[in-house]
Amino acid sequence: MIILMKKNATQEHVDRVVAVLKEHGLGANVSPGTQTTVVGILGDKAKLGGLDIRLMDGVEDCVPIMHSYKLASRDMCPEGRKVEVGGEVFGGKKLMVIGGPCAVENEESIMKSALGVKAAGATMLRGGAYKPRTSPYSFQGMEVEGLKLLRKAGDATGLKVVSEIVAQDQLEDAAKYVDMIQIGARNMQNFRLLKEVGKSGIPVILKRGIANTIEEWLDAAEYIMSEGNYNVVLCERGIRTFETATRNTLDVGAVPVVKERSSLPIIIDPSHAAGKAQYVPALAFAGIAAGADGLIVEVHYNAKAAISDAAQQLSLEAFADLLQKVKQMAPVFGRDV
Repeated sequence: MIILMKKNATQEHVDRVVAVLKEHGLGANVSPGTQTTVVGILGDKAKLGGLDIRLMDGVEDCVPIMHSYKLASRDMCPEGRKVEVGGEVFGGKKLMVIGGPCAVENEESIMKSALGVKAAGATMLRGGAYKPRTSPYSFQGMEVEGLKLLRKAGDATGLKVVSEIVAQDQLEDAAKYVDMIQIGARNMQNFRLLKEVGKSGIPVILKRGIANTIEEWLDAAEYIMSEGNYNVVLCERGIRTFETATRNTLDVGAVPVVKERSSLPIIIDPSHAAGKAQYVPALAFAGIAAGADGLIVEVHYNAKAAISDAAQQLSLEAFADLLQKVKQMAPVFGRDV
């Protein structure tokens, strides 16, 4: 349930409502807005007994939240949430652009790629250290050594870094080297991992599973947020359909649906959706036009020689061209780059 405060409600009114909720063993999520302040009730509202919150000073109304995801819902935070990572903000006017190779392969590769994406105008650097692959014989990543190289490249270029973890025991090491954690499609419903990331408070990109509904995706975000970590950015990376022309099918429609139902920022991963570098720009443009808050793109300084996912990685030149076009189209949708 959410409590809608009156437009002329004072901070004292809000504080009193929060205090009453705590007295009854409930939590409160306060979201100040330009029109009204919303107080979300965390916990079983049955604890209120016969107390009618609507009778309290400054309260306009109480509205039930019908979704299973409460904290991630638009009802709880009508203004939308922003996620800050090292001074950069997801969910604001600026489009966030994350670029970098699929995997950290060696120091030369990640450094050259980082310098290239920085020069092109990327906001953050990505690179995989733990690589969950379909085949057990494929390159599985450099693990902690890869994280160290990613951090070194980030520091050298001034870019904040993001990398994926696939298990709870990797969280402690990752927290030493990255600014943002990624939960991949395969782990979207790894609930123990989601809860541990929630306890960590580290900003996280949560990718949609290849066969999961939007509701299931938002429920997964709720697992993280229920542990106190509201720094969640959703990522649409394509879902599995009958089509084989692309690696996955980018669900562009998920962007406006998420914007309507959830307060969380959402970005697009055109690389994993396309599976082929030549399709990446078109999907990126479509995502921005649909209202996405940014992009995460696989970029390699020598894409054809990449150890993993070479076919879908952009060259530095192609990435620079993509960003130049994004800068031209962004103002049409009221965004900056």
